[in-house]
Amino acid sequence: MKLGRVELPLPDVPRLGVAAFRNRIVFHLVFIALALATLALALALLNEERQRNAQRYEQTFAKSLGEIVAQLRHPSGQLALLNPEPSQVDAGWVAPRVLPFAAIDFDDATKAQRAVEMAGCGLQYPGGASLCAAVGSNAYAGGFVYLVATLDAPPLVARERGALDLAGLHRVHIRLQQGGSEQDWLAPVEMLDAQRGQLPGFTLAGSGNTTTLPPKARPQRDFRGWVWREGPCLGKTEAGEPCVRRTTVSVRLPVDAFREALFRPGGPQWPPADLPRTGLRLALLGPDDAVLFDSATPGAQPPLTLAKLASALAPGETLTITRGSNVVALLQGADDTTAPPSPWLTTLIQHLPAPEAPRTLKARDTVTTPMGRFDVTLAGDLQGLDRSLSASAARLAWPVGAMLAAIALAWLIIEMGLIRRVATLTKRAAALSHRLQKPEERFELGTLDVADLRGRDEVGILAGVLTDLMQRVKDSLHREQLRAEREHDQWHAVGHEIMSPLQSLMLLHRSDDDPSRRYVQRMQQAVKVLYGQASPSEALAAATLAVGRLDLDAFLRGVAENAAYAGIAGVAYTPAAEPVWVQADEYPLEDAITHVLTNADRYRVPGTPVTLALRLDGDMAAVDIHNQGPQIAEDQLARIFDYGVSDAEPQDGQRRGQGLFVAKTYLAKMGGSIAARNADDGVVFQLALRRA
Repeated sequence: MKLGRVELPLPDVPRLGVAAFRNRIVFHLVFIALALATLALALALLNEERQRNAQRYEQTFAKSLGEIVAQLRHPSGQLALLNPEPSQVDAGWVAPRVLPFAAIDFDDATKAQRAVEMAGCGLQYPGGASLCAAVGSNAYAGGFVYLVATLDAPPLVARERGALDLAGLHRVHIRLQQGGSEQDWLAPVEMLDAQRGQLPGFTLAGSGNTTTLPPKARPQRDFRGWVWREGPCLGKTEAGEPCVRRTTVSVRLPVDAFREALFRPGGPQWPPADLPRTGLRLALLGPDDAVLFDSATPGAQPPLTLAKLASALAPGETLTITRGSNVVALLQGADDTTAPPSPWLTTLIQHLPAPEAPRTLKARDTVTTPMGRFDVTLAGDLQGLDRSLSASAARLAWPVGAMLAAIALAWLIIEMGLIRRVATLTKRAAALSHRLQKPEERFELGTLDVADLRGRDEVGILAGVLTDLMQRVKDSLHREQLRAEREHDQWHAVGHEIMSPLQSLMLLHRSDDDPSRRYVQRMQQAVKVLYGQASPSEALAAATLAVGRLDLDAFLRGVAENAAYAGIAGVAYTPAAEPVWVQADEYPLEDAITHVLTNADRYRVPGTPVTLALRLDGDMAAVDIHNQGPQIAEDQLARIFDYGVSDAEPQDGQRRGQGLFVAKTYLAKMGGSIAARNADDGVVFQLALRRA
C-alpha cells in the first residue's frame, strides 16, 4: 500500500465555517483598524492645523496690509512708489530716482545724509561706500540731479585756485548719459579748511582728459558740489600713516533736458520723460589716477523696490497698487521654494472640511505722496495656505509613512510566518479528516504532509510533532495490517489441515444412510464458516518477537561460519571495521537469513559463492545477499515474497513458497524490510534493519 500526500480537488475539501477563520479575521481587522486609525489621526491633525492657520490668517490679514502701507508711507516706501519702472540704462550706469521730497539740501552735510538715509535711495557698495542719485519730486525746485556719495577716504590733496594740472590732486569725475549723448564734468577738490571743501565743476568737451583742465577753463555756474571729512580716524593709525575718515561728497548737477521740461507748453512735465533713460557715473580719483570710488563697481545693492515687497506677502496673497486707472504694481506672494508643496497632499487638504473663515479676503488703503495718491489693495486666498500646509505636511508624511510601513511589515511577518502556515495546516488537516470520514476509505489513513511547515518556531515545532505522530500511527497501522494478513493465513492453514481428515472421514462415511455422515458434514460446514477466510500468514503474524540491540556485524560473521552446517556451502562475508548495532531478534533474524540463503543456494551457479555485504544507509543498516545465477522476472520481484509463490515443485509433500514469506514477515515485525533486485550476474536480496 502506498501512502502519500493527500491531493484532493476543491469539491472534496469541506467548506470550513467562519469559526475556523475567526482568529484570522480578527487579526486582519486589528491591523486594518490600526492602519486606518493612523491615517485618521494624521488627517485629523492636518485638518486641525488647517483650521488654525485659517483663523490665524484672518486675524492677521488686516494687520499685514497695515504693515505694508506703513512701509509705503515711509520715504523709502514712497521712493519705491515713485520709481516703479525699471531703469533703461546700460550696465555700470546709475539711474537717478524721483525723491519723495522736493529737493536735497546738498549744502549741509548732515541734512544731505539724513535725506539720503530717510529716502533709502543710496546704492550700497562693497567696502561700506554708498551713492544716491536722485531728482526732486517738485518741478519748481529746478531741473537738477543730486548726487550724494559716502565713503572712507584718506586726506584729500586739494587744488590751488587757478591750477590746471590735476594729476596729483583728488577730483570728482561725473558722466551723464541721456538720449544717446554724453556729458562729462570734472570737479577738483578745493579744501576750505581741514574738514570742508568745495567742488567747482568744469565741463569736459569730449576729450576724456581727467588730469588736465583746458586753458582759461571756467567752472559751470549751476554746478555745485561739497566735500566733508567728519569724525575720528577710522581704525588704528600708526605714526606717519594717513588718517582715513568718513567722507561725504554732495553734488547738484544741472541737466539741460530737465530744465527744458519745466518750460514746455502746457505746463511743466515732471518727472521728465527721459528720466528712465538717464544714466550717471561718479568716480573719486586720487593722485596718479588712483580710484577711491567708482559707481560702476559691481556688486552694488539697490534700494527698496516694489518687487521686494513680494517677499513680505504670504503664499496666495496678491498686492495691487494703482494710481488712478493705471496699475503701478501687481505683486504675488511666492510659495516656499525650500519645501515645494506636494500636489497629492494639496489635493487631499483641499478635500478636507473647509474652515470657518472665508476662502478669500480683501483689504484696501491709500498712500499719499508728493506725486499723487496710490491705492493699495491686498487680496488673500486660503489656497495659498493650503499649499504652505502641504509643504509642511510633506515633511511629516515620512513619519506617518514609516508607521504605516511598520504596521504593514508586522502584518506581513505574522501573516506569512504564522497565520498563513496555520491556515495551510488547517486546510490539510480538514482534507485528511474529510477523507477519513468517507465509508469507502475509513480504513485508509492517508498522509498529513506538513514537512514544508517545519521550523524552529511554534508552528514549525507543532508541524514536526504532527508529522512524527502521523508517521508512527502509519507504522502502527501498517504493522496491524500485516498482523491481520498473517492471522488470516494462519486460520486458513488451520482450516485446511482440519478439512483434510474431515475429507477422509467423508470418504469412509460416504453412504447417505450412514448416521455419522450427517455429523461429519456439520463439522465441515463449521470449519468453512470459522476458518474459510483465514491464511497461514496470520499465524506467523501472531508470533511475538523480543526485539533488542544486536551487533549485526558479529551476527553476520556467525551466520557465514555456521552456514555449512545448515547445508549451505560457500557463504562469504567481509567483516566491518566496527560494530553495527541494529534493532532485531537474533533467532527470527537467523531464520529469515537462512531462508534467503537457502533460496540463493538453490539458484546459484555451482561452484560460485554466496556473498554477504553490510552497508549503512542513513538510519538503516542494509545486508546485501548476492548469488550468481538466473535473474528473476521483473514482474515477479515483489510477488516472490507472497505466501505460496514459487516456481519449484513441492518436495516431500511440502508446499514451496513459504521461506521468503517467513523472512518478510519476521523482518517487518522487527521494523525492517526485504526486497530483491536483479544484478548483472545474478540476484541481490537486500535486507534493511533500523539502527539502534
